[in-house]
Amino acid sequence: MMLCAKLLLGMFSNGTFAQDMDVNRLDAYFNTLERNDKFMGSVAILKDGELVYDKQLGYSNLELGQKPDENTSYGIGSISKVFTAVLVFKAVEVGLIDLDDTIEGYFPVIGNSDKITIAQLLNHRSGVFNFTDDKENYLRYRTTYIDRAEMVDLIAEGGSVFEPGTKAAYSNSNYVLLSIILEKVYGQSYSAILWEQLIEPLGLAHTYFGGTINEDQRESRSYRYDGQWRLMVETNTSIGLGAGGIFSTPSDLLVFADALFSGNLLAEESLSQMKNIRDKFGMGLFKIVYYDHVSYGHNGEIDGFIGALRYFKDDRYGVVVLSNGLNHNLNAITVTMVNALYGRHFSIPDFRVYHPKAKELNAYLGVYSSSTFPVKLMVTKSGNQLVVQAKGDAKMKMEATAKDEFKYEPADIVLKFFPNKEEMAISQGGKSYVLTRE
Repeated sequence: MMLCAKLLLGMFSNGTFAQDMDVNRLDAYFNTLERNDKFMGSVAILKDGELVYDKQLGYSNLELGQKPDENTSYGIGSISKVFTAVLVFKAVEVGLIDLDDTIEGYFPVIGNSDKITIAQLLNHRSGVFNFTDDKENYLRYRTTYIDRAEMVDLIAEGGSVFEPGTKAAYSNSNYVLLSIILEKVYGQSYSAILWEQLIEPLGLAHTYFGGTINEDQRESRSYRYDGQWRLMVETNTSIGLGAGGIFSTPSDLLVFADALFSGNLLAEESLSQMKNIRDKFGMGLFKIVYYDHVSYGHNGEIDGFIGALRYFKDDRYGVVVLSNGLNHNLNAITVTMVNALYGRHFSIPDFRVYHPKAKELNAYLGVYSSSTFPVKLMVTKSGNQLVVQAKGDAKMKMEATAKDEFKYEPADIVLKFFPNKEEMAISQGGKSYVLTRE
């Protein structure tokens, strides 16, 4: 969930931002993605609590030639977990459940149910096996309806992967179980709880617990790209429940996030618990840092739907990406939107294809440094791909865009080599440095 190339992002940050968002350039960015079959879907940006950007691209249904509009709903996958976590905390605040309650009374068949607490389900410290990790079985049953008792048994079959509370590991099972607990304590379906507690009070006109996709209701289908867009099958929402079964729009998600972080949904103590990060996990939230700005949110993926929600509480800013067809890097898109939101420079991708041979890369290999650049960069190769790494940072697999030129799209980093001079220029966000090979 964290940004790649954290060190490099920090080095290019100067802590100052322009005031205006370049809407025309952002339009050009997304139009470029659309023309090159890189993105279909909807995006939106919130600034100072107001919707300032809302754009739709591609097709919501290729087979029928339907284009999306601002009311088209998309599967939001695991962004659903933010809704479910809020519902759990609302139940806590009215005394229906307690975070320290164990789940034994709800699911005695689950391994370690006498030790697992509701809090541990929320922050992925339960040790409950993630049922979607069993890919072979999951792909076999994912399109069929499975009732609640069957889902619990299916999760129980996976057993426990670690002692509750000893560490953290992401598990969709946790939020399926939380959804069923909510149904038990409220005596209602998850869909009804979602409607009464969040959708209706916030006026989220295009948010709901999903069912079979209906084009007449402006619901999008999802696709994957393999030279052409191919329709994906639909996962039955009885399987994901509150772990991944919600449909929404970018603007609705921003209304929801703004209400949550403005204190209109939960008590301050509850929101603080959701935001408390331990072993990378909050309770329904992740913390994602962009330069000097802290956001909270979640990514989501189900079938061909891929999305991201980011909310910057200190500024009351937010960005949402909901894609029904993605042939690009999600993080690169969110970074571009954040850059636009904060008035930073961002590049429009160049999708020219250049395929250097492995031996050509030898001219670039080595360690590069400069007195004006705070770290050394090690340049290596993996097959016919160039790899760059700063000490303590993640490896960046570079994409060749032309002879001697490479790009790392997720962080908008561009490298240009000058082998005869033993130099390399590194650029990001309108700033450049020249490093010399040692």
